[in-house]
Amino acid sequence: MINQELTFITGNQNKADYLAKYLGVPVKHVKLDLDEIQSLDLKEIVEHKVRQAYEKIQTPVIVEDVSLEFEHLKGLPGPFIKFFVEFVPFETICALVDGHTRNATARCGFGYFDGRNVEVFESSLAGEIAHAPSGENGFGWDTFFIPHGYTVTRASLNDEDYQHTYLQIKPFATLKAYLKARM
Repeated sequence: MINQELTFITGNQNKADYLAKYLGVPVKHVKLDLDEIQSLDLKEIVEHKVRQAYEKIQTPVIVEDVSLEFEHLKGLPGPFIKFFVEFVPFETICALVDGHTRNATARCGFGYFDGRNVEVFESSLAGEIAHAPSGENGFGWDTFFIPHGYTVTRASLNDEDYQHTYLQIKPFATLKAYLKARM
């Protein structure tokens, strides 16, 4: 059983609620402005964020970051995908790999820090970049990422398949196992 108070650093209440539901314990959430270091190494980014978050609130924290790596672009945009989806039209992002392999990998990293131990948990989902964005569901790059085993973008999946791929991208199970073993 997890018996320690946890704080998830996110501005998204739904993400915090989902994490709490999955872990089976209450999870507070706090929105903090954290420095975004420039790195293609998701683990390095997550570790930096979780240490900085702990420094600010002095309680066990969990942070999250994501990466979408295009094989043709040697891993770019990677963790910078959040800036791409904010500033670059999705059609342009799809066109970045026209005439080349469309293979891509979505990665997610959760970081946990209790003031003594830093742990980073990662998981991933292989797929490809669509020729054009499509779909009305999901967030950000869901409109142009097609998970392997599917023929449509995550934003076009039914709820069950969307949830299935969500659980593949997010390292919930390894985070939960770690917390249960420690608490």
